[in-house]
Parts: sequence; C-alpha cells; structure tokens
Amino acid sequence: MGHGHAHGHHHHGHDHEHEAAPALPAAFDTSVPDEALTPEQASRRSLLRRAGLLGAGLAAGSVLAQAAPAAASSAAASSGAAASAGRRRDGFLWLAGDHHIHTQYSSDGKYRVVDQVRQGAKHGMDWLVITDHGSATHARIGVEKVNPDIRAARAAYEDTLVFQGLEWNIPAAEHGTVFVHPGRNEVAVLKQFETDYDGSVKNASDSTPANEALAVAGLSFLADQVRRRKVQDALMLANHPARRGVDSPHEIRAWRDATGPGRQIAVGFEGAPGHQAAGLPAPLGMARARGIYDNGPSANSFPGYPPESYRTWGGFDWMTATVGGLWDSLLAEGKPWWITANSDSHQVYADTAVRGPGGDFTTDGRYPDPVYGGKIDVTQGDYWPGQYSRTHVGADGFSYAAVMDGIRAGRVWVDHGQLVDAVDVRVTGGGRWATLGGALHVRKGTKVTLTVDVTPAGGPNWAGFVPALARVDVIQGEVTGPVADRDTFTAPTAKVVKAYDVSKATGVVRLTFDLGRVDKPVYLRLRGTDGNRSAVGALGAAVDPAGPALDVVGDADPWRDLWFYTNPVWVLPA
Repeated sequence: MGHGHAHGHHHHGHDHEHEAAPALPAAFDTSVPDEALTPEQASRRSLLRRAGLLGAGLAAGSVLAQAAPAAASSAAASSGAAASAGRRRDGFLWLAGDHHIHTQYSSDGKYRVVDQVRQGAKHGMDWLVITDHGSATHARIGVEKVNPDIRAARAAYEDTLVFQGLEWNIPAAEHGTVFVHPGRNEVAVLKQFETDYDGSVKNASDSTPANEALAVAGLSFLADQVRRRKVQDALMLANHPARRGVDSPHEIRAWRDATGPGRQIAVGFEGAPGHQAAGLPAPLGMARARGIYDNGPSANSFPGYPPESYRTWGGFDWMTATVGGLWDSLLAEGKPWWITANSDSHQVYADTAVRGPGGDFTTDGRYPDPVYGGKIDVTQGDYWPGQYSRTHVGADGFSYAAVMDGIRAGRVWVDHGQLVDAVDVRVTGGGRWATLGGALHVRKGTKVTLTVDVTPAGGPNWAGFVPALARVDVIQGEVTGPVADRDTFTAPTAKVVKAYDVSKATGVVRLTFDLGRVDKPVYLRLRGTDGNRSAVGALGAAVDPAGPALDVVGDADPWRDLWFYTNPVWVLPA
C-alpha cells in the first residue's frame, strides 16, 4: 500500500529561486538586547520568554523515512548558531502563523495589509498569508494592486514572513487558501490561476463532475508552475470544509491526490475555522455560531453528511472533531492530510475602525483605508491573526521555504486561546524516532513508545487569563490502505486509547504511552482540552468518551472552551 512513505520525502526545492539563509528574527536572537527591539519584537520576545523558548538549543533531527539518529546529529552541526537560539525543539524552529487573512482588497474586508501584519506580529505570528477573496474584480486588478502593499509590509516587518495568496473559490466546492513562495512570478501565477480556475470567475460553483475536474486541473496547474520553476513552491489548504457540506469526501481525496507522484499541492484543511468570536452571545457579541457554522444542506451539499456536521464542536470542524470521522478516514489510508487553525480575519470583534468614505470596490479593487468609527463594534465575529487561533509549524529555519516545507511535511499542531505554549511529540522504537507528520519505520514486533512533552501556558492570553490544561487524549487508528468507496468518511478502528488527567500537574508535563510490540501499521494523534465542555463523541463512548461538545448557536463563548490538536505520526512496521 505504500503506507505514506512520502511523509519524509518532501523536496526542499533549493534549485529554484534561492533565498539566502536569513538570520533569526531579532526577538529570537538573545544577542540582541531588549532595548534594541521594536514594540512588536518586544511583544514577541515576551511571549517566547514566558514559554521558556529562548535559547532552547536542542539537537536537530530528521523525520526522513529511513533516517537514523546518527544522521540526525549531523544536521545539528550544519545549522550553526541558529541551533542555539530561538524556539528549537527536536531540531525544528516552531513558528506560529495564520494562513487565512483578508484585507481591504476583499469585497467584505476592511483593513490594510500592514494593519493585519502589524497585529499579527503583535500577537506572536511569525508567518502570515494574505488571502483576499477570489472574484472577477480581484482577478482583474486586485492581485496586482495588493502586491506592493505586501512587499511594503515585508520590508516594515522583516521578522514576519508575509506570503501572498488568495482565497480560492474551489470549483464545485467551498473555499481554499492558495499561496506561493515569494518571487518575481508570484503575481503572474496567482493571477493566471484565479482567472482560469476560480469557481466564481468561471461560474463553476455547482457540484458537477465538470466543475470538480476544473478544481483538480487548477491544482495540477499550480504543480506545473512549480515544476517549470515559475514559483519555488505552492500550497492549497481547504477552508471551513464542513460549513456548507459542499466538500464531499471524494472531492477532498481528489484534491489530495491531484498531482500524482509529484509535489503535493493540496495538503490539508482547516481543523478549526476562523470567525470564532461569532458565537459570543448577545449583547456581548453577534450571537451566531463559532466559525459562522450556522448553515444547513443545500442542493450542492453532499447528501451523506449528517445534520450535526454543519456545526462546530469545541470550535473545531466536524471533519476533524469526530474521532473515527472524515479526517481519520483519510489518515487511515496512510496518506498525508493535515489540519490547521486560523483567524479568517475580515472584521475584528470590538474594533473601532470602519471603512473609509468614498471609493468604489469594483472600480478600485479595494476599499478606502479604514478610519475611526467612534464606537466599539461587537457585531463582528473575527479576531486578529494570533489573537485566538494559532498554527504552529516545525520549520528547519526562518524562511518562506522552511515554513512551506514544514506545512507540507505535517509538522503542525494547532491551539485556541493560547491553551498551551508548546507540544513536543516523539515516537521511538528500534533506535529510530519520528515526530508530527513523520513515519517511524520499524521491524514487525518492535517495541514502540510515544512520548509527549506539553508546556503549559506561562502567562495570560489575549483575553487576560492564564488557560489551564485539564486533559490530554491519545487517539490511535489502524492504517488500512486506500478505500474502495472514495466517499467514505468513517474509520472504524480509530478511537481514544488513553486519556491523561493533567489538571493538577505543574511545569512541563511528560506523558508516555506504550504501544507495545507493533505488528501492523498505525497512526497516533493528540488533542488537549481545558475540560470546560465535553461530551460523548458522535460515534459513541467506546470510541470517544469525552470529546468536544456540539457548540450552541448563539451562545458559544470561545474563551470558555479551549482545545489543542496535533497532526498525526505514523508507525509502519515491515
């Protein structure tokens, strides 16, 4: 079956547009004194210091499928001074980011690019993707017009990696983030992609076979641009996949498999959507649903999805939150498919800015710069990048390529409300080890151990309180190979195999789970919770005795229900 052998064999693409290995951001570099930092850098350093992530200096490692620990140690020697500073754990620099952000170049946006980047830097983001909505106007002039603003923000906030992307109206489906490595062709490639493959531009939104094929063709186009070295890299992540029920299981599999044996472009979906403040009850908030997941089936929805799939569960998408559900069905095939979390920031809760007067979006491709509106607006449902949702990527350096490589490799964990400061995952056996997104290859019968180190929140989050982790769950499923029915969205072997009560723990929590002698391929993933809201999972107590509860539309305070999730790691005996 192959069992995901590609997990470790992602190519870095160093033969494309070369980027010099940059120094660590000033906030990470302990040789830079506090007084020399900008306010945004000082804010980020305080977050790092609070989490105990300055000067960690762990040896670098590799999760290549056949890598041995001896080979891993040589990587540490080549990483130079960077290995002794910054957020290094298991050899990776863990960079927090957000891949779903809107600006005044979106028809429903408001903020300047620099506003979102400044706020992201303030809230601890190391990388950001600007993803204005695909549309006829955006394809015609928006892609070009936003680019100088993005380049100006890169120059003004050089310690924040700012990608240009767009929110793709996926033909026959929902939305997706598409972004490319910066370079001389970033505008040209995104513009051609949007013009030729956007569902809105091409009037291809209905769930038809022809439109589904157009989506796959769009991903193949991006892969071809990478092969032809027009851009160094490109990625797609599906956004809010269960919100309207139009992302069918077979479409998700088709996106994942679109580029065949070449570089994978579609690599995952939002495990948790943005718009998390939308669930705040009136009069504090807009009294809708977390993620604005308050929809129902339509003519284009996949008929197999149950009614509860249109809601969030502990702020997470049903596809991710259901143990033994759609995400697990993808992982059980032994192929990579990752989750993220982000802000989807359009209009921020409790902000005082409004769109500036005048202008015409259709003509200008943007709204006028925001101005002071004179009141606090609690009728919006978004947070700033990093204010609530974070996607943590294990990168092998501070660069655009390293972030994209880390995402493609699945070295990713996500959290809400700064529930924890760090999650380190390692499976070991037979003298080898692997971490998130990786595959541990061992002989049949090898004893395998999962070790997890969780660093609790070291200070208050952006709501002003220190979150407390109550429980960590280990979820395990068998790798059963490709499915016969590509609309499968259950994985019968996946279940919670261990729950750790950590409510009384202090300091870094080390959890150890013994898999015993492994004789069949499995994967493991983790989640943690503050314990405020739990319920029996959708597939029953034997599968998930205390999972996230269904969020209440109109009364779902996101700060009272915090979770973290990790991506999986595989164990593949042979």
